[in-house]
Amino acid sequence: MSNILHRLKFNFSYLTKKAPWDSGISPPELYDFMAAHPAGRALDIGCGTGTNLITLVNAGWQAQGFDFSSQAIKLAKKKIKKAGMQIPVFTDDATQMKQVTSTFDLALDLGCFHGIENKAGYLKQLTRVLAPHGFWLIYGFFKSAADPSGPGLVDSDLSLIEHHGLTLISRTDGFDKRERSSAWFLWQMSPELTSNK
Repeated sequence: MSNILHRLKFNFSYLTKKAPWDSGISPPELYDFMAAHPAGRALDIGCGTGTNLITLVNAGWQAQGFDFSSQAIKLAKKKIKKAGMQIPVFTDDATQMKQVTSTFDLALDLGCFHGIENKAGYLKQLTRVLAPHGFWLIYGFFKSAADPSGPGLVDSDLSLIEHHGLTLISRTDGFDKRERSSAWFLWQMSPELTSNK
């Protein structure tokens, strides 16, 4: 699917309020991470309607987020304003991150990376914006044998992540609502890479 069609599909999903991935509830894994780490700067990659940004800011984090769906960002701005907050949100592409100029202690990705074709481009930008020893908390499902051409992670993606200088801290496997194999990962910038930044 072309990038333009993909974007139109997501915009339509948000416009018609049929975006099942946008639950409006922050996952326990994010709360667990925040409980175990001091508040810092966070970037929500594929932030959707901003739920997790609000959760992060409520916990003392400085946060910003982006999504490639302009409709999602429109909804996020409304939600953030309703919460009485000022959180920077904008439209951007995870493989380019043109508007991301700061560095972050946490990059959060709930279901974005696994659907991107240019994973190397994403990882190049991720390692650019992560602070030394910064964390990448990611959720994704794995490619289905029934639909090998569809979105999802494969084993070579995990090798590619390591190749880009990230170290796996933890992995918790499970299943999503559609019974697809999925996992939560916590990665950290490797010391060797951060010394060269």
